[in-house]
Amino acid sequence: MSYVEVPGAKVPIRMWADPATVEGGAMQQLQNVATLPWIKGLAVMPDVHYGKGATVGSVIAMHGAVCPAAVGVDIGCGMSAVKTSLTANDLPGDLSRLRSKIEQAIPVGRGMHDSPVDPGRLHGFPTSGWDDFWGRFDGVADPVKFRQERATKQMGTLGSGNHFVEFCLDTDDRVWLMLHSGSRNIGKELAEYHIGQAQKLPHNQGLVDRDLAVFIADTPQMAAYRNDLFWAQEYAKYNRAIMMGIFQDVVRREFKKAGVTFDAVISCHHNYVSEERYDGMDLLVTRKGAIRAGSGDFGIIPGSMGTGSYIVKGLGNEKSFNSASHGAGRRMSRSAAKRRFTARDLEDQTRGVECRKDSGVVDEIPAAYKPIEQVIDQQRDLVEVVAKLKQVICVKG
Repeated sequence: MSYVEVPGAKVPIRMWADPATVEGGAMQQLQNVATLPWIKGLAVMPDVHYGKGATVGSVIAMHGAVCPAAVGVDIGCGMSAVKTSLTANDLPGDLSRLRSKIEQAIPVGRGMHDSPVDPGRLHGFPTSGWDDFWGRFDGVADPVKFRQERATKQMGTLGSGNHFVEFCLDTDDRVWLMLHSGSRNIGKELAEYHIGQAQKLPHNQGLVDRDLAVFIADTPQMAAYRNDLFWAQEYAKYNRAIMMGIFQDVVRREFKKAGVTFDAVISCHHNYVSEERYDGMDLLVTRKGAIRAGSGDFGIIPGSMGTGSYIVKGLGNEKSFNSASHGAGRRMSRSAAKRRFTARDLEDQTRGVECRKDSGVVDEIPAAYKPIEQVIDQQRDLVEVVAKLKQVICVKG
């Protein structure tokens, strides 16, 4: 489909989703965003749903301002994937050992490494810039600095919720490694600190929603947020890179006889801010639950823990600010999913996938998400499909 335009207070709302299917709370959030004085454009992806602070699946383009709650608390959250030389024929009949090895190597939930991971020991990890990155930690917000030790030990860890590590097969039976994570606790604490700072500022007192409080260009508060935001986005990128390096090492050891090789890693943020130029104007583009899909950009759009995912290439559609969806998108909240489904339902819906099937992850059941095929179909003018993947192992926190 192409987009549908819904009238908004300051800008039209371009929707790559049927407005009739979007819940009222999410539509109200979008209308609220469209009232912001600094807004220059708003695009809505087909995985749109109500979110904390701002709508998930929204792309907000502003001039001279940025809304920290619209970025969300998992700054830099995103995906990484890599194609391997392995095929389905290389896999054992029982995948439980491989899943166990992945879980032993990559801490999940609130877990962390016993000591910081040395990226130099990871095959092919780009260590240039690593020392400079950690050197810049001294410049982040003072109230968060005491978390440095925890941040170093959480680097290369998964977290919980919808984060995952997967071992997948494409339609040619080639094995792919894929994972989803962000900036862990340090990103959350930086985000919460700055959201609180923004809400105190005088220019934000008359907003229709206090979650839409912004920082304005050329102010010390904006400079401080941008510094911490871009640092946290880099943390998330390194976090995924280290996890992927660990994951590759596990696979190398487990398939030593096959002599595994890996293609270039594809990686993309889907909760972040980028400086971009449209119609001759420099804008701050916030993607909350959206990936960049500029012409030729590779991206990853996952479904759920029992359906599958897509590797895509951007078509460079400026109407969406060169963006596409970040996943299938939830069609029911976590609490609603827990009320409606049981561990038995999860077992049924993840048949054939080596994964957790207990009540602790029922909120991630495939039925809680929109159909990924439909979501992909609604953005044919934003991306082209490069590969379709189906997981055979899924590790969750």
